[in-house]
Formats: sequence, C-alpha cells, structure tokens
Amino acid sequence: MNLDFRFGVISDPHIALPQTISNNGKKRFHLVEVSISALEQALEHLESLDLDFLLLPGDLTQNGEPANHQWLVERLARLPFPAYVIPGNHDVPSLLATESAIAIADFPEYYQQFGYQNSSQLYYSREILPGVQLIGLNSNLFDSEGTQLGFLDAEQLEWLESCLANLRDKLVLVAVHHNVIEHLPGQSRHPLGQRYMLGNSQELLSILKKYQVQLLFTGHLHVQDIAQSDDIYEICTGSLVSYPHPYRIIRVSNQDAEDLSVKIESHQITSVPGWPDLATTSREFLGDRSDKFMMSLLTCSPLNLDPQEAVKYVPQLRYFWADIAQGDTIFDFPEFPDQLQEYFSAFGAIDDQGRSQLIDNQVNLTIN
Repeated sequence: MNLDFRFGVISDPHIALPQTISNNGKKRFHLVEVSISALEQALEHLESLDLDFLLLPGDLTQNGEPANHQWLVERLARLPFPAYVIPGNHDVPSLLATESAIAIADFPEYYQQFGYQNSSQLYYSREILPGVQLIGLNSNLFDSEGTQLGFLDAEQLEWLESCLANLRDKLVLVAVHHNVIEHLPGQSRHPLGQRYMLGNSQELLSILKKYQVQLLFTGHLHVQDIAQSDDIYEICTGSLVSYPHPYRIIRVSNQDAEDLSVKIESHQITSVPGWPDLATTSREFLGDRSDKFMMSLLTCSPLNLDPQEAVKYVPQLRYFWADIAQGDTIFDFPEFPDQLQEYFSAFGAIDDQGRSQLIDNQVNLTIN
C-alpha cells in the first residue's frame, strides 16, 4: 500500500488556565505560565499546514484539573484535522477524583472525540488513515497503596497483542507516555531516570518486536531524543512548556518503494506575549534549578562522588539538563577528570562508537 501522510506531535503541554496555576514556581521545572500561549502558537503553525492529524502523547494538563481538561477538549475540537491523545501521569494524578483533579477513569469520557470510542477503557486502537492504525496506551497504574506507577497491566498487554495479531497488513503507530527505550545512559537503573521509564518496558518491546511495530511515540522526559532498539524507533518529544519548547512535524511516505521514509522536523517556540525571549528565560529557569539535580547525579552510582568533591563541578553543569533537553548536543568538559569526562560525554548525541549522531531534531529515518 502506498502511504504519504503528515502529522504533528505536541507533547507535555501541561495546559494551565491562569486561575489553576499553583504557587510552587521554585519547585517545578516547567513554565506552565506560557502553556496556553505556547500551544496557541504551535497550533497556529500546524493549522496552516495540510496535516492529516495531531498526536499528543500525554501530560496534557498541569495536574489533571477538570477546567484544564475541558479547555483543551474545546480547543482541540476546533482544529481542522483530527487530534489523538493519551493520558500522562499529570493528567490522572490519582485513582479517584479529588477537589482539583479528575479520576483516572474519567479520562476517556473527556476525550471521546480524540481517540477514545470506549469511554470505559483507558487505551484504544483506531484506524486513523487507510492502512494506518494508531494504538494509544495507558501507562498510568496505581498500586494497592494508591501510588502512581509507570506500568502496563497484564490485561492491557494481552489486549495489545490480540490487536497487533490482526494488524499485520497495516502500518502501526504506538503512543505511550512513559519511555520504553532508554534515552539517557543507564536510565532504567538510575534513580533519577528510572521514574520516567515504563516499569515493564521489556515486555512491551518484546510484543512490538514480535509484530514488527517500528514507530513508538512518547513524552514524559521533556527532552528531544530519538532512541532505537533493534528496528524500533522511539521518538520522544520535549515539553511545550519547558526549554526548548519544541514540537514536531512528521511525514511518512514510501513513494512506491518497499521502505518507509519518516522525515522528522522539529520547531521551537522562542517567544510568546509577555515572554519576548522565552528561549533564554526558560534556559535560565532550568539552570536556576539545576544544582540539586546535578549533586544527585554526581553523588549517586555510578560516579559516587563525595559531596565535597561533587560540589566543585556543579557550576559547570548549570546548563547540562537544558542541553540534553534540546537534543543533538555534544558534551565536552575538558577541565573534568577523565572519569567524569567519559561519563558526561555519553549523554551527548553520539553513537556506540562515540561518533556524532545528530538525529534528535531533524532526521529522515528509513524503516522497512
């Protein structure tokens, strides 16, 4: 089947109406104050294009507020193309409804126009174009104590496999909020990174490989990064309310050839009303909050530096997370000891041989 379609990806927009914005600016790492203006600007661009659909892989709202969900539903309904969503951890922060957030079971009811045909099921499978199937998964699970986890329950995995068994003649796109493939060195083992990973990612990967699903779309980590496991590409899109405020436009086509071309373009919101230099402001915003994160990275395994030693390197790492978030960064800290040099360079845009590999923002992938 000949395919040629184009779609947008906006992840982690964290929509927050002004009256819902919480007063914890010093603790959070994203600028929800620009959530609506940044989304409007991105949508204005996407609406000017001949897109087939828009995909939003979770964290649609600040913290699951009904008013924020309702605002987004009404805005997406005005788009000239279909939009498809999945829940992120911020969209359903608790199992049951609270004074400030919807219950997880309420999510499909809000988004019936945007993927969810069954209002009692938190995941779905839909043919969105002839020969193209979108599977939206729910990676939010609550344990017996009410703690939110990134995990796919057994029932959902069984459902997924039964769906894929009947879709062998279609191109399947899978969206899930939590990361499935590591985007950072040792992400699934490090306490700072593993909370962004799907707890049973290997089970999901096994199913995707079995049925030759090759395109996976995630968010959650707030970074621009494309990771690969065998023939599967995971396209993680950064947050629209965090530096560098990115979104993507993706074209998939085969032009009568056997292999599919997946052309990925990335765009950034650099200014919005009231924030004329958003890029610089948000980069500094992350830098101002980097010390504690960098100390943890330096003192945890595998570096295990003494705090008195670690604190010496923190100033040089002020923009380390911002540089990861923008993607395609090569890290070089010549003033660091060899051990630290090697460790931090591994976070850069390099392949297994240490060669530059700039694929996070603008790239043309080939899948078969």
